[in-house]
Amino acid sequence: MSEIKDRKKKFRMYVDEVGNSDLRASENPNHRYLSLTGVVMDLDYVDQHVFPQLESLKKKYFGSHADDPIVLHRKELVNKKHPFTALRDVSTAEQFDKEFLTFLEETEYVVVTVIIDKLEHNQKYGTWKYDPYHYCLLILVERFVLWLRRKDAVGDVLAESRGGKEDRRLKDSFERVYENGSQFLGRQEFHTRLTSRQLKVKGKANNIAGLQIADVIAHPSYRSTLARLNNEELAANFGGQIAAILERLKYDRDHQGEIYGWGRKWLP
Repeated sequence: MSEIKDRKKKFRMYVDEVGNSDLRASENPNHRYLSLTGVVMDLDYVDQHVFPQLESLKKKYFGSHADDPIVLHRKELVNKKHPFTALRDVSTAEQFDKEFLTFLEETEYVVVTVIIDKLEHNQKYGTWKYDPYHYCLLILVERFVLWLRRKDAVGDVLAESRGGKEDRRLKDSFERVYENGSQFLGRQEFHTRLTSRQLKVKGKANNIAGLQIADVIAHPSYRSTLARLNNEELAANFGGQIAAILERLKYDRDHQGEIYGWGRKWLP
């Protein structure tokens, strides 16, 4: 089995989350939802194209250096905080936005976003079959495995480190998914398509290109999914422009172009 996997093209899904899994906070409108976004990319392509292009952008605008790399983080980027203070200059910000959006548009990747309405699920089922994070992760990895099957490829999953106990929780959750499969896919399908039973976890300091892209697009994907659910237009801001790129080119979809159930999944 391992020899067959070695011959197949390998992809990685980089995962970022928006919100939290705390059920006690579900009645607070600001904490009602938990969203996981996965960005899938060919590992060779990341090494040869994505990483060097992203580093070039960061060096051009923020002076990133190999010995002291700047790591993109959406909150600091949007609020123009250190180390992104160069964006306080209007013309610099406009040029960066243009180049970065072009980078997101031209880079090859596939996006899947899973959102759970914790309040609705709690009201519907009364008791939880799954921890909310585990439930989202299960569906996200299931979508990834289905995509890998369509491509006859293999892959693994990498998430940003949250620290000690949280990392252990994420890894345990992933291993349960790997060992048990899902309601629609048996464990053998997960074993066939995933190259590791363990979730890979890396910190920000590792300067992982895929995690930085996931960090930047996760919130726009979450916000735009909520907007579409409510039959609203996309925002006109930078996040809305990112969401438009995702809808036009990046979400996973079926052969007829349907995104829901493929690149966007709503729970329950």
